[in-house]
Amino acid sequence: MVDYGPMWREHRRFALKTLRNFGLGKKSMEDRILEEIQHTVKTLEKNSGQTLSPQVMFHNAASNIICQVLFGKRYKYDDQTIKLIVRCFAEMTKIANGPWAMLYDSIPLIRRLPLPFNKAFENMEIFLSHARCLVNEHKKTRVSGEPRDFVDCYLDELENKNDESMFSEEHLRRISFDLYVAGTDTTSNTLLTAFLYLMNYPHIQEQCQKEIDQVLEGKDRVTFEDRLSMPYMQAVIHEIQRLANTVPLSAFHCTTKDTDLMGYSIPKGTMIIQNLNSVLREEGQWKFPLEFNPENFLNEQGEFAKPEAFMPFSAGPRMCLGEGLARMQLFLITVTLLRKFSFIWPDEAGKPDFTPVFGVTLTPKPYTMKVKLRSNH
Repeated sequence: MVDYGPMWREHRRFALKTLRNFGLGKKSMEDRILEEIQHTVKTLEKNSGQTLSPQVMFHNAASNIICQVLFGKRYKYDDQTIKLIVRCFAEMTKIANGPWAMLYDSIPLIRRLPLPFNKAFENMEIFLSHARCLVNEHKKTRVSGEPRDFVDCYLDELENKNDESMFSEEHLRRISFDLYVAGTDTTSNTLLTAFLYLMNYPHIQEQCQKEIDQVLEGKDRVTFEDRLSMPYMQAVIHEIQRLANTVPLSAFHCTTKDTDLMGYSIPKGTMIIQNLNSVLREEGQWKFPLEFNPENFLNEQGEFAKPEAFMPFSAGPRMCLGEGLARMQLFLITVTLLRKFSFIWPDEAGKPDFTPVFGVTLTPKPYTMKVKLRSNH
C-alpha cells in the first residue's frame, strides 16, 4: 500500500522546503554542480585520444552532487567508500526489478530463505550504516540554527519537534536513502543515454556544439540561465530524457477514493502503476515518436516547445521532488562536456545497441567512448 498519510505529507513538505533553501534552481546549487563537473573534465582530459568506459564516471559525479546536498560532503573518485556505495546501488536497482524481486513480492513464504534477493537488503544496510555514521558526525559538529546541509536541517527539526511530530533519526536515514537513490541513478543513467545517442548521431552532436560555441563565446563557463538561449540544446536534452524513460513505472500511486476512469471502477486503496512509455512514445503526441529527433521539441520557428505528453518526472502530488536538480545537472554537465570535447563511437565497438537493461531504472548496456579535445579548447 502506498502511504499518503501524515508521515508522508510531513516529510514531503520538509524535503521540498529544505531542497529549495539549499539552492535547488538557484546559483548556489549551480556552483556546486559546476565545481563537480571539473573533476569529470579532468578525468576526460587524462583520457583524451583514448577509449574509456563512462559508467562509473557519471555515477560518481551524480553521487557527489547529491552527497553534497544531503551530507555536505564529496568523495574523491578513487575513494573506497564511494566505490562501495555506487556498487551497492547498482546491484540493488538490478535486483529490485528482476525475477527474484517478483518472487519475493509474490511468495511471502520464501522471504526467510537465503536467496539472491537478500543481497539487496544487505546493500541497503551498508548505505544506512554509512548514513548513520555521517549523522553522528553531524551531531558532533553542527551549530543549532545554522544548517550546512539536509542532515543539519533535519536535526534542527528533531531538536525543536513537538509531541505530534513524526521526525526521527531512523526516518532521517531512510529519507537520505530515498533521496540518494533518486538523485544518483536516474541522472547518471540519463547521461549515459545522452552520450550513447550523441556519439551515434554525430550531426546532432555537432549542431549542439555549434549552438554552444555561439551562445558561450567569451564566457568562462555555462550557466543554467543560458538554456533560454539554446533552444536546440534544450530540445536534445529533453529528447534524450524522452527516449531514456529512465523510470518507466515512475513513483507508484494509490487511489484515495473510489474512482471511475474510462469505464473502469477502481476501488479506494488500489495501487496504481503507470506506464510512462505510453505517453513518452505515444503516436499522435510526437512528430517522431519512435525516433531520436530533437524536432520533437522544436516548433516551426525553431523555438523550444515542450508537449504536454512529456512527463518523465511523473505528475501530481508524488511527482519527483528532485526535478529541478536533475534538469540543472543534465544541462550544465552536457553543455560543459560538449563544449570542451568531442565524443566518438569507437570503430572496434561495432554496431551500437540501444536496448536498455531493465531494473528499477532503465540504463544503457555498458559501452565505451572515444574522447577527443576540441581544437578550439
